[in-house]
Amino acid sequence: MSDQIQEKLKNYRTAPFDARFPNTNQTRNCFQNYLDFHRCNKALSAKDQDTAPCQWYQRVYKSLCPISWVQKWDDQLEAGNFPGKI
Repeated sequence: MSDQIQEKLKNYRTAPFDARFPNTNQTRNCFQNYLDFHRCNKALSAKDQDTAPCQWYQRVYKSLCPISWVQKWDDQLEAGNFPGKI
């Protein structure tokens, strides 16, 4: 399975269609993938497993989200006042 993930990451171009977010406004999609990335990292790190599958979420949110938003959320995570549930 790891080979499949690595192959998908290698061929990754931009965020694929996500049926949970069918509208043009992709703000919620951006935020959800940011949360999913951090949740995935937290869950797999707690189990001492490889966090490579989490890179998918990171690539998606980095292609959808403005850099200023990501920087703000990273700062909030470090400060301990991030509004999302991770």
